Amino acid sequence: MSAFQVLENVTKSARHTCFYLSCGRAGAVPMIFLHGWPELSISWRHQLPVFAGLGFHAVAPDMRGYGRSSIYPRHEDYAVEHSVKDMIELLDSLGQEKAIWVGHDWGSPVVWAIAQHHPSRCHGVANLCVPYLPGGLNVKSAAALADRNIYPEKEFPVAQWDYQLFYLENFKAATRAFEANIRGTVRTLFRSGNPAYKGKPSRTAQIRANGGWFGPAQAAPDMPRDEAVISEEDEHRYVASLKRNGFFGPDSWYMNPDANTAYAESAKANHNLKMPVLFLHGIHDFVCATVETRLADPMRKHCSNLTEATVESGHWMAQEKPVQVNAALAKWISALL
Repeated sequence: MSAFQVLENVTKSARHTCFYLSCGRAGAVPMIFLHGWPELSISWRHQLPVFAGLGFHAVAPDMRGYGRSSIYPRHEDYAVEHSVKDMIELLDSLGQEKAIWVGHDWGSPVVWAIAQHHPSRCHGVANLCVPYLPGGLNVKSAAALADRNIYPEKEFPVAQWDYQLFYLENFKAATRAFEANIRGTVRTLFRSGNPAYKGKPSRTAQIRANGGWFGPAQAAPDMPRDEAVISEEDEHRYVASLKRNGFFGPDSWYMNPDANTAYAESAKANHNLKMPVLFLHGIHDFVCATVETRLADPMRKHCSNLTEATVESGHWMAQEKPVQVNAALAKWISALL
């Protein structure tokens, strides 16, 4: 059991309230972990005490729309630019000029944007599963790099990114389906990577054709919890938060591709990242499929100090394989500071 206690904190500005977990000595170099959809600060529960033990001030916020951070009523409130401002305010509240930023899922585009727009606030950046696309994460840029052996263009025009268009075209239906059985949704989403799915189209490529995430049922099925990813306590915390806040905020992160692209383009002078960068590939992540595909090629072209490593996991890497993730991060950091 770790000797480092995880503390609950809140920082407020005139524009945003940010709840965050912290572990380790305040005043130490911050290591700030940003979660994705539909997670929480607790998604980094296996990382916080470990990196506190290595001498860092390990911090994990609830991103906007989640947990105990501010919830906003408009889709446009969830554009990446606003979350970048949230995170810079968080860093300021810690009294530090720079941090090591670590992101996963939608947390990754925020970390990449911090690297573009605020390189002076970065000791280095690390991301899990979602690679750097200099022009921003959007369906068009991602689909251009699709594996057309798995996703023939005629059948799957936007490949595994079809689900993102479903939000844009049927937002209310998408949100309603997730909320119809929130415990079932959590259990359905938080699953270990399955190597049997390699080389096969992801279910995310057929969301519009199926009429939604869960097809005609319009609600997640009841299924056993995957203990390899979340415990019963973790499940309760995810479910309680999503029941309290709903899926409007989390799903709205998908509703701003044009704004996010424009924001990335506004930093074009900084598209070549010079700070140390770590990217962790999920071997069994077949949506953000970066192993044996071209999806990570723009990152390799635009990051001059890039380290890559693979983890034998699915998408929920930090929760499914925390020992391997922590080891890769620690190895990278040992040469960073």
